[in-house]
Amino acid sequence: MSRVYDVHQHLWPPALVEALRARDEPPRLRGDVLELPSGVWRLDVGTHDPEARIAALDRDGVDVAILSCPPSLELDAALVDVYHEAMAEVVAASAGRFRALACDAVVPGFAGTCVAARTLVDLDRSAPLLSTLERSGGILFVHPGPEQTPPHAPSWWPAIVGYTSQMQAAYAVWTSYGADAWPNLRVVFAILAGGAPVQLERLASRGVDTRALLHENVFLDTASYGPRALSLALSVYGVGQIVYGSDWPVIDVEPTLRAVRGFGQAVAAAVCSDTPARLLA
Repeated sequence: MSRVYDVHQHLWPPALVEALRARDEPPRLRGDVLELPSGVWRLDVGTHDPEARIAALDRDGVDVAILSCPPSLELDAALVDVYHEAMAEVVAASAGRFRALACDAVVPGFAGTCVAARTLVDLDRSAPLLSTLERSGGILFVHPGPEQTPPHAPSWWPAIVGYTSQMQAAYAVWTSYGADAWPNLRVVFAILAGGAPVQLERLASRGVDTRALLHENVFLDTASYGPRALSLALSVYGVGQIVYGSDWPVIDVEPTLRAVRGFGQAVAAAVCSDTPARLLA
């Protein structure tokens, strides 16, 4: 039976949680409050316990979670080192339930690298990392980075406006230039690349041949989207380029997972099993 993957989960290993609690300045944890340079957030630290995470995978019918540290956490170099060392131990102890992505680096034993969307926009600066990653056979996961909320904006502003615009810019740069420069690098854009499928018709109205933007090694994850957006994405890209990702524990798993499975067994098998397996091969 094919394994079911969730390619977009975040987990802070215990050593990273301890390091965040010990800090005197952001990023740091104070109880259940995460203080970052870009803002303050309340969270349930218990969701980052590895045993609790495996129990959540069992609940959702997921066999393997691909874990990353979101660039929006704004870790400094010392904390990134803590994350890499501690996450390697968590993965080793998971009996195959976890695979992990490194932060802005190619690290032995990790499935690939997670970078902020704005990192990918600057291809010249990112070129050494991208070339090394392509040679290593690892995947590149593109995720929103820090976003400041404008004065008087609602609390959802970064996630809905800032993150999506970051992802659309990264996707536009990659499909226009990067995918041809690094043709063998498999790249996953979180949150449907900020809703990139919506923009294809607008690109066509400006004379762009949108078929040229569809690359076999470019994938979009489903995190945060439901039936309407996923229907559009599947009709544009097909099941071969869409992979299931939940963004747990940042958002609730259930709505997107229910939407994916609502398209029927064949689509769910492709999005949750077959395409992620090809991505990670």
